[in-house]
Amino acid sequence: MSTTPLTREEIQVSMDRSPYIRFHRMRCESVDPATQTVVVRMPLRPELERGGGSGQWHGGAIAALIDTAGDYALALVLGGGVPTINFRTDFLRPGSGEALVATATIRRAGRTIGVVDVDVHDQESRLVAVGRGCYSTQLG
Repeated sequence: MSTTPLTREEIQVSMDRSPYIRFHRMRCESVDPATQTVVVRMPLRPELERGGGSGQWHGGAIAALIDTAGDYALALVLGGGVPTINFRTDFLRPGSGEALVATATIRRAGRTIGVVDVDVHDQESRLVAVGRGCYSTQLG
């Protein structure tokens, strides 16, 4: 594992290298190495709506946000992105509004597997979805 946590700027540079993450316009809002937490924001665009003009988020976009935030929470302490083994998303209410914010917190960063919990809130701080991801922590 990396001994020096990545900065918010380093994580954003890494995120920007991914065409998929760039398409979603995800931004790393903050990192906290002490709590092993990363916050990622994603703005709503017509391509991410559940139905045209509905203002509601498609579940796939929410799941992508959860997976990305979980991955970068581990990248914070490991020094780089890691492959997803699996993840789950529980949708708690329809997501709506101009943006969603995912807060990803590492639960375990073991030798081979990391586990991250992710909460997704809308702009009114309502909990929209929760997720848990498992990722391979073997970087080589």
